Amino acid sequence: MTLPIIAPMLATPGTLPPASQDARWAYETKQDGQRVMAYLPGDGSVLLRNRSGEDITAAYPELRSLGGALGGTAAVLDGEVLALDEHGRADFQLLQTRMGLAHSPALAARRAARVAVHLVLFDVPFLEGPLLRIPYARRRARLEGLGLAGPYWSTPGAVTGHGAEALRATREHGLEGLVCKRLDSPYEPGVRSRAWIKIRNMRGEDVIVGGWLPGKGRLTGLPGAVLVGQRAGGRLRYVGRVGTGWSERERAELAALLRAAASSRCPFDPVPSVPDAHWVLPRLVGEVAYSTRTRAGLLRQPSWLRLRPDLTPEESAADVPDDLV
Repeated sequence: MTLPIIAPMLATPGTLPPASQDARWAYETKQDGQRVMAYLPGDGSVLLRNRSGEDITAAYPELRSLGGALGGTAAVLDGEVLALDEHGRADFQLLQTRMGLAHSPALAARRAARVAVHLVLFDVPFLEGPLLRIPYARRRARLEGLGLAGPYWSTPGAVTGHGAEALRATREHGLEGLVCKRLDSPYEPGVRSRAWIKIRNMRGEDVIVGGWLPGKGRLTGLPGAVLVGQRAGGRLRYVGRVGTGWSERERAELAALLRAAASSRCPFDPVPSVPDAHWVLPRLVGEVAYSTRTRAGLLRQPSWLRLRPDLTPEESAADVPDDLV
């Protein structure tokens, strides 16, 4: 059977629905992986496409057996490919060792032997026919009725109502966040819809500014990003660059502070490989929000929250975790 190409429906960043509407929504764990549409024509084969529509089937050879999981039933499944760490949590940095190998099947097979992926399924926009106009609640019931649980794939449950409790549980368990889906919502291919809302759990910590990168375009003459670190074993360890979170006024004020703290010496130990970096004396403390850390201790998706003039670098409480030093 020839299946239609369906672009994945996308969620809009936001907050929990009002408590008065809580029962009209379902809540799913937000996964930190690669979005995938799986095409099962019913002949035992499977075709995997990423969000942009590229064929990435060869990158994940362990998912080939999914093609026979529904027998002769034709379906298009929506899900996320994950790489799990030793605690069973999604690790995007680990997944990156598996991504981009669709044109290198031999290398993909070797990597799969070391780091297997897992596909979590959360929607079925096609099942022996299009289900795009059918409400989410009914599509979800159809998906769960397929019993798709295998060595490299599963269908995690969704909770109806109790959104605040669901969000709190993701934070307590160190998960990426929550996706809220309106029970009556159709599947809107390629649309970033308000019927799906994603909430990312962000962490906040203090960092010490040790340098900056020049801005470009309208930011010429201003810092495009600051280079930040945290104390670790008596030295300032580089933990990444932060390029968002300022208003124009705040960015101009920060530029003046950075110029006043200019230094010819890099304060980070070891010195990071950051072309075009301008170093400063490590005396400015700021607070940033971020999603997770990489295995090397770098902050993922950091955003500037505020300067902390009330703190000296010595008083800054944040440290790189001991196991990342």
